[in-house]
Amino acid sequence: MTTSPLPPEQRVGLFRRLAVMFYDSLLLVAVLFAASLPVVAPLQITLDSPLYPFFVAYIHLVTFLYFGWFWTHGRQSLGMKTWGVRIETFAGAPIGWKEAFIRYVGAILSWLPLGAGFLWSLVDPQRLAWHDRLSRTRLVRTRLPRAARESMDAAQGGEAQAEKDQQR
Repeated sequence: MTTSPLPPEQRVGLFRRLAVMFYDSLLLVAVLFAASLPVVAPLQITLDSPLYPFFVAYIHLVTFLYFGWFWTHGRQSLGMKTWGVRIETFAGAPIGWKEAFIRYVGAILSWLPLGAGFLWSLVDPQRLAWHDRLSRTRLVRTRLPRAARESMDAAQGGEAQAEKDQQR
């Protein structure tokens, strides 16, 4: 399956990606705080606790479930909805849990070399980051700029008029 190219006005650039991540990180902090409360205090988990590695794995699981649920049920996290972005496969279909998992792990890998995987979207012809390519998913703008909307409306209006003319 190859990437069916998106029109430039539907591609998601680095700024919008970072804005979505910032918004989602604020919400995720609250989720992780709530998820940590019943675990950290009763088990007295600290950095030098033997349970700490399990706690880190638990935090990753909660984070993955947070994003995975939104991505597989509605194609948008709350940050994505706010910034007018949705996720889809290269074919334009909704993603499944397998793609969500590969994307989540890939995003971690994209951050490791000082965010190089995200910066890659600046030079990629389709504005895809490493984890987009790895998971065969992409972000798509759901709210288009006014000029793009108007030209699409005009094109659709012309097509509708042509159909009406053919029916006569």
